[in-house]
Amino acid sequence: MTSCRRDNCPGTIEDGYCDTCGLAPVTTPAPAPAPVPTVVPAVVAGHCNRDGCDGTIDDGYCDTCGLAPVTVPAPRTATAASARASSALSSRTRGSGRTTSSRTGSARRFGGGLVTIEPVRTADPSTAVMTVAEVPESKRFCAKCGNPVGRARGERVARPSGFCPSCGEGFNFTPKLSKGDLVAGQYEVVGPLAHGGLGWVYLAVDRNVSDRWVVLKGLLNSGDEDALAAAVAERRFLAEVEHPNIVKIYNFVEFDGSGYIVMEFVGGKSLKDLLKERRADGAATPLPVDQALAYVLEIMPAFGYLHDRGLIFCDFKPDNVIQSGDQMRLIDLGGVVHVDDEEAAIYGTAGYQAPEMATDGPSPQSDLYTIGRTLAVLTTDFRGYQSTFKDSLPDRGEFEVYRRHESFYRLLVRATRTDADERFADAAEMSEQMLGVLRQVLATDGTPRPAVSRYFTGELRTDLRDEKARWQDLPVPLIDLSDPAAGFLASITAADPKTVLAQLRTAPEDTVEVRLRTLRELIVQGDTAAAEMVRDSLEPDWRVDWYDGILALSTGDPARARQRFDAVWSALPGEPAPQLALGVTAELAGDPAGACGYYDVVSRTDPAYTAAAAGLARCRLANGDRAGAVEAYGRVPGTSSAYPSSQIGAIRALVRSHRTATVDVDSLATAAGLISRLEVEAAQLASLRAELLEQVLRTMDGGTRLTGTVLTTVIGGTPAEKDPERDVRFALESAYREMARATHGAEKIRLVDLANAVRPRTRT
Repeated sequence: MTSCRRDNCPGTIEDGYCDTCGLAPVTTPAPAPAPVPTVVPAVVAGHCNRDGCDGTIDDGYCDTCGLAPVTVPAPRTATAASARASSALSSRTRGSGRTTSSRTGSARRFGGGLVTIEPVRTADPSTAVMTVAEVPESKRFCAKCGNPVGRARGERVARPSGFCPSCGEGFNFTPKLSKGDLVAGQYEVVGPLAHGGLGWVYLAVDRNVSDRWVVLKGLLNSGDEDALAAAVAERRFLAEVEHPNIVKIYNFVEFDGSGYIVMEFVGGKSLKDLLKERRADGAATPLPVDQALAYVLEIMPAFGYLHDRGLIFCDFKPDNVIQSGDQMRLIDLGGVVHVDDEEAAIYGTAGYQAPEMATDGPSPQSDLYTIGRTLAVLTTDFRGYQSTFKDSLPDRGEFEVYRRHESFYRLLVRATRTDADERFADAAEMSEQMLGVLRQVLATDGTPRPAVSRYFTGELRTDLRDEKARWQDLPVPLIDLSDPAAGFLASITAADPKTVLAQLRTAPEDTVEVRLRTLRELIVQGDTAAAEMVRDSLEPDWRVDWYDGILALSTGDPARARQRFDAVWSALPGEPAPQLALGVTAELAGDPAGACGYYDVVSRTDPAYTAAAAGLARCRLANGDRAGAVEAYGRVPGTSSAYPSSQIGAIRALVRSHRTATVDVDSLATAAGLISRLEVEAAQLASLRAELLEQVLRTMDGGTRLTGTVLTTVIGGTPAEKDPERDVRFALESAYREMARATHGAEKIRLVDLANAVRPRTRT
């Protein structure tokens, strides 16, 4: 092992990285480098070439997954020094993702690469030591019964040590270690950093390992040496925990009747510190939702890592996660326990701890509860979270951020359900829904943040020419690939419901997915009674709720449909599909204003849901908002197969008469411009031009005078100065005749008659 050569860093190089600053060692040119094979990045700029990642390589790293590009052997040689540098850049095992921004001071993108977060500079660790090591009276509680202790009463001054008047348990809030103490003959104490649930936390210097900075955290205070030794032994599993987002445990030691965990010193600022700074700066609100979600998303993999190993963190809160440089770290493992350990003491904090901890003990779901509570505290002025709302959340109307981002509120509600079985299944599922909510929150700035859903198909139809909502176009749940009949179901390609139902009767097993597909086809076929029987045979879950909502829409029961889709949204708050379904339900129920809210969120977040854009346009037009309808149609991307029909919808929104929206000259000119750029069949283009010109004539007949510029745009040429109506009639005649050429029979005759009727009188 060698010392780190970077300025002011006392660390030691282990496995190619410094155990203190986390960076690769400073390299110096070799006097006579020998050629050795090396690798170079396959992509140094442009798109990330890792499977499933759509990020962009920026400064050598992907701005989405945070990894260096995949490397391939290069047909050249390089020096040993350059080979080592390349190897360091292509590895994430020791946090190479933070190497670039730590060197350059640039910001890093958190939350799946969606949110830019400035790095936090790490100060000299010795400056973090408390000047006065004293626990405030308001935070002095008995470790046994939880009652206040050591408080001043009347003329009696507060005492830092003594016995609890309620239960007789001793207490002592004075630090047990002093500056200069040498713990276990190795760790020299610098001073106290903070006081927590397990006692004082101290900064120390490891005199045996290059004078690196370490933290000593109290483990147990007991006069029983055997109990102390057993406690130290049973906590040694923490030394095996190794994850880039979790503080590293180095050792466990005993000193003067107490046990201590020796852990890595992580400089930076906790989320609690960041929250305090924001309030001190006079911010009207706590952390913005996108920033809070991004912070917490960064440490969610750490929870997945712990839970996969049967470990529960237990005491997550804003104090216990730190931003160090451009990385988030869990810093307090003192409360971590094995999920099946029924004897270990359970630590938690009021207002964050799950209500079942005292009776059922810790579980992955109890950790998810603490994460939900932390997000609530970070994003709202959550007064009473340790008293009135100790086990609940305020109503959505209490905070503007909840009203504005309902999906975020639903995320918190599910994470903090009093019944642990109703929370998210695991950290991965919660992370996925958090990321979906984050995309919705960020999309409010007008920039879409789409993502492929793991739960729903895309839209079943992208033709927007139908001018009404259709439940048949809604996405459907994807097949659970772990279902025994998943392969069989994937082989069914028929579209006719009767044919599909016949094939389903030959399924090798009567599984949940077979029944769900049967339910879907019965709904499409219109066999309500049979569909209800299949629905009732299934165990309740969000997929059954989804199909029951579809069944309700098919039978004209929007009230029940809303209830079912609302349940799906609560289960999957980050998914756009339930909100699209609620929009369709509200529109079919005659509530265009209510539908607008759902359609707006979905179409802003993911323009691939073109039915949401069309629904938003229809509902805005129903409220007399022509410009808003055109804006909604404009959300459909030009690469979508629905783009031409969306442009046709925009044209008709501008041209057609509406009871609450008067057609104005500007609307007609805008429609003419859209028509001139539209690429559709000649007959359809002529039909749109005819609608426009018919409206122009009605407008002129009503006494409105159109300027020469508008008329030029409308008729596609220069109008006559004395008789502009004549030019409009000639243009309309031409449109009718173009339409007639593309049809036959009675319709052809009708169009020719219209052309003759509208044509101005001439000498020929």
